[in-house]
Amino acid sequence: MDKIWKAVVWRQFGAAIDMLENAVRACPQDLWSDRSRRPEFWYVVYHTLFYLDLYVSDSVEGFTPPAPFTLSELDPSGALPERPYTKEELQSYLEHARSKCRAWIAALTVDKAQQPCGFEWVGGSYGDLPFYSMRHVQHHVGQLNLILSEVTQAAPRWVARTDVSI
Repeated sequence: MDKIWKAVVWRQFGAAIDMLENAVRACPQDLWSDRSRRPEFWYVVYHTLFYLDLYVSDSVEGFTPPAPFTLSELDPSGALPERPYTKEELQSYLEHARSKCRAWIAALTVDKAQQPCGFEWVGGSYGDLPFYSMRHVQHHVGQLNLILSEVTQAAPRWVARTDVSI
């Protein structure tokens, strides 16, 4: 893929990740771990990061999230993890996923972009995958910001583009 297009895609994808990070930072601790809320704030963050990490891994085969996370998110029963993950754990996962995403976009070639995507539920090609995954991140950022707005009467501002270069 062209260097300019990779930079454009990254600036927008990175902005979505930055907005997720801003939502994590803005969440008060009592809301973060409130297990009575549906959806649970921490869980929406975890779900978003898990799938971001997975999608930039090209396929389920061989994918392993970093500790303490497991593959339980792929369990069709939909069971939540046994405990809420902490902000610190998920901030660390966010940094891992951001770095992996940036490297994945930088390494994407025209040949790879034309190949069928390795996730049957996504369909399309690997060229579609950055946009599909970016939309997934932004969907959940909107959900988190709505929760923040309802509970704290404030939500983080829009990020136009990331400042982190590819």
